[in-house]
Amino acid sequence: MTNLPPPAEELRLLDAELRQLDLRRAVLLRRREWLVHTLRTGAARQPGRGAGATPWSDPPRAGAAAGPALRPEASAPGVQNVLLVLGGVLLTVAAIAFTLVSWGHLGIGGRALVLGALTVAALGAPAVLLRRGLRSTAEAVSALGTALTVLDAYALHEVAFTGADGVGYTAAASAVLAGLWAAYGLLMAAPAPAGEAARDGSAAAGARPGLRHPLPLAVATAHLPLLLWALAAGTGPHTVTAVLLATAAGGTAVALRAVPVPVRVVAVVGALGMGVAGVLSAGWLCWNASDPGTAARAAVLLAGAAGLALAVGRFVPHADAARGAALAAGLCLVAGAGGVLRAAVPGEWIVPGCLACAIALLAVHRTPLRRPLRQGLALASAAVQCVAVLWAVPLVAGTLLGPAARSARPWSGRPENVRDAVFSALPWPPYASTVPLVLAAVAAVLLVAGRNTVRHRAAAVVALVLGWAAVLVLPVVLQLPYVAGLVAQGTVVAAALALAGWAGRGEQRPSPPTLTALLLALVTSVGLAFLALASEPATIGVLASLTVLFGVAGRRPGLAPFTAPAALGHATALACAVGASAGWQPQHTALLVLVVPAVAVLLASRTGGSGAAVPVEAAGAAAGLLALALAVTDPPMLAVVLSLGGVLTAATALRPERRPVGWAAAALFLLAAWVRLAAWDVTAPEAYTLPVTGPALVVGYLRRRRDPAASSWTAYGAGLAVTLVPSLLAAWDDRHWLRPLLLGVAALVVTLAGARHRLQAPLVLGGGALALVTLHELAPYLAQVVGALPRWVPLALAGLLLLVLGATYEQRLREARRLRDALGRLR
Repeated sequence: MTNLPPPAEELRLLDAELRQLDLRRAVLLRRREWLVHTLRTGAARQPGRGAGATPWSDPPRAGAAAGPALRPEASAPGVQNVLLVLGGVLLTVAAIAFTLVSWGHLGIGGRALVLGALTVAALGAPAVLLRRGLRSTAEAVSALGTALTVLDAYALHEVAFTGADGVGYTAAASAVLAGLWAAYGLLMAAPAPAGEAARDGSAAAGARPGLRHPLPLAVATAHLPLLLWALAAGTGPHTVTAVLLATAAGGTAVALRAVPVPVRVVAVVGALGMGVAGVLSAGWLCWNASDPGTAARAAVLLAGAAGLALAVGRFVPHADAARGAALAAGLCLVAGAGGVLRAAVPGEWIVPGCLACAIALLAVHRTPLRRPLRQGLALASAAVQCVAVLWAVPLVAGTLLGPAARSARPWSGRPENVRDAVFSALPWPPYASTVPLVLAAVAAVLLVAGRNTVRHRAAAVVALVLGWAAVLVLPVVLQLPYVAGLVAQGTVVAAALALAGWAGRGEQRPSPPTLTALLLALVTSVGLAFLALASEPATIGVLASLTVLFGVAGRRPGLAPFTAPAALGHATALACAVGASAGWQPQHTALLVLVVPAVAVLLASRTGGSGAAVPVEAAGAAAGLLALALAVTDPPMLAVVLSLGGVLTAATALRPERRPVGWAAAALFLLAAWVRLAAWDVTAPEAYTLPVTGPALVVGYLRRRRDPAASSWTAYGAGLAVTLVPSLLAAWDDRHWLRPLLLGVAALVVTLAGARHRLQAPLVLGGGALALVTLHELAPYLAQVVGALPRWVPLALAGLLLLVLGATYEQRLREARRLRDALGRLR
């Protein structure tokens, strides 16, 4: 029977074995790294067992910690590469200096012999170095050789082709050099015999790694010949653009078929650079053409760029890259069509034409193209549509904000048409006559394209906003008569409310389309109200219509929280307009404005508990504040408005859930009384404080009857202090005897009442007021007595008092405690 160790012991043993395996693996990895380095440098030797001969060492025993080893700051391959690069750079600089400075000291034969020998040696040596496994050295020498080929081309021009054009010769030289470097790179990557490869220590028998830089360098240089030849031939911008696009196509083909990663990277970068330059050049030529024919030539180039992008997207396996290529293709197609339209049609039809081309791109969804390509073209269409909508924003913003300028000069006269009324203070945007068509087209596309998607509701909301904007600016674009424009905007308000009512049927909470329709109705109504300020009859008629319209819409429970406050707001504006039309002063118009808070109180009482109650009350409160602002310049009328506001607030406080509003009603009544007293030039503080004290004491008395445990400070403290403190301050500066006498009598009565009923607040407040009044009345006599006494008498009396207090300190403390306890027993 096998005895298994406990789990804890077995886990400890497993951890020890795993640590030993990790240590052994680290030793083997160090050995492998040393062997690879030895094979690469060609200095393989049999490693000894002595210290420092090799990184091989016996694995540490289980449980033994390996000693710390010194780690070099730079690896051997890194040092090797630095030395090789530095040597190659120095040799290249030396060759350039020889070619440019010492060239004239040699004859033609000597020149050819020197450069030829150096170039052949530099290009041939890497083959030997690669067979020996010295790849880094081979790279450095071959880099020197490629640099020498450039110098050979320069020397050849200086000797044999001195009369050749510099740009043309550079084009031919770059083509030849690209071909030579490509052949050289392919030759250096040729397979080696199996036996030789095995002897050289290659990782895989039958192949050896080639040189890295010749092929990428050849691909990069191959982007230059066509462009340089075009420039040398003096061709036009269209030909240069075509050359750029053709070069980009060649680079794209190389990028798609190349296997080495560096070659693909260089080809992609070159193709992107040439392609972007070609597209920008073609777009500039297309949109700056003076006639349709020239624009069409550039549009053909853009179409070619679009075809190239689609071809790239067709063969690129990555979905994001294919989607980006299709997006670029779609934008190129629309840009080409737009450039032709710009030269062929009036300016206001350019954006609609581009929009039509963008919408046509959506037809790719019914084609067999790859899904990423279809998505990219759809994104291009969406981008163009967004630009078209942004182009329409200035007209929509002007239509909404322009009428607000009428508030500075209301009833200045009815304009001839609605455009003059809207853009009286703003400039008319250029080429804006087709804005309604653009907005309606984008809205239709959203409705059709988004109905079968997961975001159909968001698409419907955006389409609703765009359709509303199209209808809103249509009267302005058509320059309808002023009255017709008012009717058109009123129709928009009614339609938005009807749509909100239809969309909100059966909804517990308004959905985004319903909220959007309500918001559009509110925004349009505000703009319509400002637009109607040009004419007095139009103002009154529009405000009355809006009040009725929103009031009727407020009968639906789901719309009432939005439409009922809007109706009250328009009714407030209507009251102000009626008062101004009748020639009333602002303080008299305030009485008419108070009708709105009265209606709000009535509506809130009927809709209590629903979501419309709070918005209705807020609208009524805003109207009440406006009435106060209108009456603030006339104190008697302000007192009347405050009183009426207090009545309305008290009526609101009758509802059980609005009981705290009673405090606001009391404050309004009190303010009304104070304003009336101020209007009568009453300056006695008691006239302002006694109306507060009386009700406050009554409320305190009722409070203590319901709750006998309530403190007297809570019940009577505030009411007594409101009158006693201001009267005491006034009596302190009063030179007459009546106010102090009445205040002293009142304080005595309050003190006696507090003592009779054992109430702390009346006793303390009344007694304190009585003591201060008595001190105030005796102050002149005390001052006379003090003035008649010698100056040392007060000091002596103070010292004597301190001595007496010190002597009877303990007794005084006991008496103070008894006084405190007696006051504490009062309520």
